[in-house]
Amino acid sequence: MKNESDAEPKFSTKTSAKAEPALLELFKDGIMDIYWAENHLVKNLPKLIQAATSSKLSKTIADHLEQTKDHVSRLEHVFELLGEKPLAKKCDAMEGLTKEGEGIVESTESGTATRDVGIILASQKVEHYEIATYGGLSQLAKTLGLDQVAELLYQTLKEEKAADELLTGVAENDINYNASVEA
Repeated sequence: MKNESDAEPKFSTKTSAKAEPALLELFKDGIMDIYWAENHLVKNLPKLIQAATSSKLSKTIADHLEQTKDHVSRLEHVFELLGEKPLAKKCDAMEGLTKEGEGIVESTESGTATRDVGIILASQKVEHYEIATYGGLSQLAKTLGLDQVAELLYQTLKEEKAADELLTGVAENDINYNASVEA
């Protein structure tokens, strides 16, 4: 039985001819932004994997790193469908979120559950940014009549939501408790 969050999104497909060129440019800008962000994560996630104490957390992040590489490839396909070459535009938000994660690792003691809690918090902030971005871009693609692009972006959205849920599960199953009793 499907629950409401598994249901296909309800997309609006109405645009005006005047708004469409500006909207398409905004959409392409968003694709370039998230393309930079995903590539940046491919470079930064290994640092979190190495810093994590919990093997379950390390595996969860490592699995998501592989999925993130697929997201990069999927975005390259989006560029192809748009008739564009893949082009990245620096994503200040993702740069800030990853710097925050690095700061958490630097400010917590190696080998502690407290560091793992911080890594989970930082990782979930990244996931929430991606969820917001892919949700908005998927809807916008549908509005622009880019149905195949919308479906690709929606597929990534579902994967980002699942990654967020996995991180919550890792936190709830021991790491948060272990951190609360550390000396």
